[in-house]
Amino acid sequence: MTQGPVASVDELIARLADQRYLADPSLATVLYLGLRLGKPVLLEGEAGVGKTEVAKVLAAALGRRLIRLQCYEGLDVASALYEWDFARQMLEIRLAEAAGPVERDAMSTALYGERFLLRRPLLDALTADPGGPPVLLIDELDRTDEPFEAFLLEILSDFQVSIPELGTLRAPAPPIVILTSNRTREIHDALKRRCLYHWIDYPDAARELAILRARAPEVPARLAAQIIAFVHALRATDLFKLPGVAETLDWGQALVALGCVELDPSTVEATLGVLLKYQDDLARISGPAARGLVDTARSAAG
Repeated sequence: MTQGPVASVDELIARLADQRYLADPSLATVLYLGLRLGKPVLLEGEAGVGKTEVAKVLAAALGRRLIRLQCYEGLDVASALYEWDFARQMLEIRLAEAAGPVERDAMSTALYGERFLLRRPLLDALTADPGGPPVLLIDELDRTDEPFEAFLLEILSDFQVSIPELGTLRAPAPPIVILTSNRTREIHDALKRRCLYHWIDYPDAARELAILRARAPEVPARLAAQIIAFVHALRATDLFKLPGVAETLDWGQALVALGCVELDPSTVEATLGVLLKYQDDLARISGPAARGLVDTARSAAG
């Protein structure tokens, strides 16, 4: 159900909290300004810090539809914007030919009408929606190339696209646009200028504990405190890929599934693959290093 407009930053924080997302004031302020000014918001940060989740919970908090464009290397306009339904067009031609003589100009016009248009995420987001403008998530933009970024400029500036057969299509109301990047490469300045920007960092221990309690309330309080202490000690070590908040939540749920009530070295070593995704990192933390981190976490948690 569509919710009313957000009146303040505090109200947005409260709405996101209702969706179990604990946004800090700086992030909530950028999102609020994006809503008020109608500007896209670019979120950058390490993988697993909750960038994608922002778009999901914002859509839920506003009662809007979420449209997600997952970016990847080689993503082209046809996959992101639109395609023509060639199978239906061929069927239409055969049916018309079977019915009698075909007037070519009329048939050509009919074949490139709205009913044969396959709307991909970007065009779908520019289409009128009775529930209100959707939230458009352009996820992991840094995985695409610069030509695709250049293609996005028209959409993010004027919320319109040009289709040769149909002309220029404009959004009746601009969608709410969230772009994310893991910063595997720099996003071009021309695109950044069209966006509000926010860097999402790893949360401090108190906020991450609150996130764990909100998203995984089944984790016992003592175990939750030990998990957060362990993860923060782990992030202070020299790893190829530090665990994000997503991994913290996964680990808490995994430990509960194993019946753990507090950390112990054997269980931690057996489940490190939930937190760490590279063999070199696993080898660096196994054995004495893991036992030392467990002792540190127990001591910090009290």
